Amino acid sequence: MKDEQLLAQEVHALLGRGMGTTLHWLPGDFQIARLAIILAGMANSVGGVVLLGISPRSGHIQGIEDPEEVRDRVFQATLMADPALVLPLPRLIQVDQMQIVWITVPPGLPHVYSLEGRYLGRDGTQTNPLSARQLRQLLLERGVVQFESQTPPNATLDDLDWQKVGEYIKTLNLPEEESPENILIQRGCLGRDGHPTYAALLLFGRYPQQWLPNATILATRFSGVIYADRFLKQDISGTLPEQIRQVEAFTRQNLRSVVRLMGLTRQETTEYPLEAVREILVNAVAHRDYNLQGDNIHLNLFADRIEVQSPGGLPGPVTLDNLLDARFSRNAVIVQVLSDLGFVERLGYGLDRVVKVMQQQNLRPPRFEELAGTFRVTLYGESVARLQTDEIDLTVYREMELNPRQEMALVFLSKYRRITSRDFQDLCPDVHPETLRRDLAELVSRDMLIKVGDKRATYYILKK
Repeated sequence: MKDEQLLAQEVHALLGRGMGTTLHWLPGDFQIARLAIILAGMANSVGGVVLLGISPRSGHIQGIEDPEEVRDRVFQATLMADPALVLPLPRLIQVDQMQIVWITVPPGLPHVYSLEGRYLGRDGTQTNPLSARQLRQLLLERGVVQFESQTPPNATLDDLDWQKVGEYIKTLNLPEEESPENILIQRGCLGRDGHPTYAALLLFGRYPQQWLPNATILATRFSGVIYADRFLKQDISGTLPEQIRQVEAFTRQNLRSVVRLMGLTRQETTEYPLEAVREILVNAVAHRDYNLQGDNIHLNLFADRIEVQSPGGLPGPVTLDNLLDARFSRNAVIVQVLSDLGFVERLGYGLDRVVKVMQQQNLRPPRFEELAGTFRVTLYGESVARLQTDEIDLTVYREMELNPRQEMALVFLSKYRRITSRDFQDLCPDVHPETLRRDLAELVSRDMLIKVGDKRATYYILKK
């Protein structure tokens, strides 16, 4: 999270840019209904930032006198939308010795939001009613009924573990006089009738599986590379935060330790980067389709790979092609609460980090698949035989001023003895082929590699 000084600098940069589709500001004595209109318009568009405590005409910072009173009015504005807007907590920022409030409307919110029956969107600096065509398009993109916001029959406040609710509220640093029920309403965990939603039961329920029996994780460790009769299994249940902690513990206990080349240095590490494994597990818990109750999340650990498969395909406008960049969640309430608890980044899937971390440890890129109404992520490691093979010592190359791509090529060669242009492109998918060709050619000219073959049959080996 950005520190206050950086945010203050960003405020000045935003004010210099001026208001637009993703930026609006209001004075400290704003009208609640006016703020509700702007927030709903941004939520139905691409998100944005609203700054409170700014002169509407000049854009000069005026500040606010009573931050708590302003915060309460912001929450009143979010509750005017239908369904209620669930946003990150407004932030109080010190700018030029004055206080302003920063409100973030994340992109990719799952609902279509209305105010008194009107559906609004942003058009430049204005918030206007959506045309019939725009509304139809938005409904197509976000038209999935949000299961997490429904209230199951017969569920009452007694079905929530209020100790867990209290622990969660402590993380929000809210005023003590704020009632837990009001906070849960603001976070989208209680319906308008005051009954707990499925999201609340999954996050804070005494017995979440009473309401959703398959909202669980089946974690399995196989000794080989295929499904077999002999395995280690653990059924993981409880609230979603409890499930995340349990499945992380299971994973840590069942990963091997290996010595791997990190750049040109040998380091002892786990066979898969824990950050990448944690990210795909949290992603599965946060984004699975809880309306599909025929199956649970599966974590399968094999000798050469990890598979995490969750019910439900990719939501809304997210596709395999835009997966690493798209911002859309079918479980906005669950994602927000898990974000408040420090489990997940609010604005994205985190899968782009998985790709980067795997690349940093010289492992194959992860594989993303949609299979018969499920979403599967596979992390590839190295076979047992490969892990037991002595790698070539590359420490002699440390002082040779190689670029990171060339270091990756040498690490690959230490394991697999030869490298092709296609192998190098797979290691560096975002780099132009001509740049990679020059990298290999330089290593040949420096008498470090030998080029073998011609044209498509070309490959490179280390010169001993």
